[in-house]
Amino acid sequence: MSTFMAKPAEVERKWYIIDAEGKSLGRVAAAAASILRGKVKPTFTPNVDCGDFVIILNAEKVVLTGKKLDQKYYRYHTGYVGGLKEIKYKTLMAEKPEKAITLAVKGMLPHNTIGANALTRLRVYQGTEHNHAAQKPEAYTGLIK
Repeated sequence: MSTFMAKPAEVERKWYIIDAEGKSLGRVAAAAASILRGKVKPTFTPNVDCGDFVIILNAEKVVLTGKKLDQKYYRYHTGYVGGLKEIKYKTLMAEKPEKAITLAVKGMLPHNTIGANALTRLRVYQGTEHNHAAQKPEAYTGLIK
C-alpha cells in the first residue's frame, strides 16, 4: 500500500466556526492552527497547504489563565534604534482581542510560505456576528478545554 500524497489542485477546503467564549487563549489558538494547517484531515500532507478556513467568534471573551493578564507582554521592534515596544496583554485584550488571538495562532503555524498562506484563512471577530454565512460554516466539534 502506498502513502497518499495530496496535490494542491485537489484540496477541498471547508469552513469551521470556533466559539472562544470562556475558553483558554492557547487552547483555542492550538485548535485553530491545527485546522488551518490541515492536520485534522486524514489526507494531511506536510509539504502541501491542505488546511481549512477558520472563523473564531467571541474573541473578547477568551480567557488567559493565571497572572498572564498582568505579567505577559506582546513585544515587537520597529526597526529603529531603541524601537522596542511592549504592550501588556491586559491592554491588548481590552483594545484588540482579535490581534491577541491572531498572534497566538501565527506563532503556532510554520514560519514559511505554507504558514503565511494558512494565516490568511483565519477570521477573528469580537462578537457572535460574522459575514460568512454564504460559505455554510460548520461548528468545530473537536475538544477544546
